[in-house]
Amino acid sequence: MNRRNFLALAAGASAGLPALRRQEDTAIPIIDAHIHLFDTTRPQGVPWPTKNDGILYQPALPDRYRKLAVPLGIVGAIVVEASPWLGDNQWVLDVAAKDKIIVGTVGNLAPGKPDFRQQLDRFQRNPLFRGIRYGNLWDRDLPGQLSNPKVVSDLQFLAQAGLVLDTANPNPALLAAIVRVTDQVPTLRVVIDHLPQMATPVEATVRKVYETHLQELGNRPQVYVKISEVLRRVDGKIPQALSFYRTRLDELFGIFGEDRLLYGSDWPNSDQWLPFEAGLSLVSEYFTAKGRTVAEKYFWKNSVAAYHWQKRSPSQPE
Repeated sequence: MNRRNFLALAAGASAGLPALRRQEDTAIPIIDAHIHLFDTTRPQGVPWPTKNDGILYQPALPDRYRKLAVPLGIVGAIVVEASPWLGDNQWVLDVAAKDKIIVGTVGNLAPGKPDFRQQLDRFQRNPLFRGIRYGNLWDRDLPGQLSNPKVVSDLQFLAQAGLVLDTANPNPALLAAIVRVTDQVPTLRVVIDHLPQMATPVEATVRKVYETHLQELGNRPQVYVKISEVLRRVDGKIPQALSFYRTRLDELFGIFGEDRLLYGSDWPNSDQWLPFEAGLSLVSEYFTAKGRTVAEKYFWKNSVAAYHWQKRSPSQPE
């Protein structure tokens, strides 16, 4: 879908999809706070995706992303790690340096490891490096690590550096761990990835604890949430109507408010669901209905507060 067709789709509330971009002079710029980069043609390969993944196993690099995203009004993106290999932190930074659409990267380092602080010092010298991702990924279990004083100390070091902790693949145990982390390191900014994808627990006791933790995190201004991976597959089909997702979005908006929700496409992982513009259209409909001020916060201003990224090109907002 090209930009002209996307804007036609978003022509106005009367057509069922409020306009995110009504005129060039009033367009809301979009910062995509969650994409992945990798190159499957590298001699060493990649740890993810696997070769048998017929959708994702192809190079995902800035030029391919730019061609898809820029016509839809996206002016910048934050790259989130897609590899546990130490060297890939530098690989992503090197790739990002060559394309100004990338305004930040979130790397992969393990708090508690002997070389954590040394490596963090190394990578944070690059202003594009905005933090690390840790939790429920690459066999790194944040809930199981918080009894280790060295892990907590390293997270304090991360906070002192002004960097962010992204958390992956939320479940009730991870939410409980984020409550503990923000108790122990209250100055640490935390971004919870893909919270819309988390299924609400069915068992009553577990659900009550989950709801308590979610409400507690909603009271902590240093905790942000990516409204990413919104789409669901039901009986082999993916609903595209906002009405199917509204209850979940209303719940998260009610808990975290307009100042702490971020847009993230999860590209190219999103290709497993629907075309890129379908996911963007869905959240555009939801947030633009709340007015321009709220939409601006969601689509770019809150990402500045969370990641402290810096403008790299004239098309990006201050």
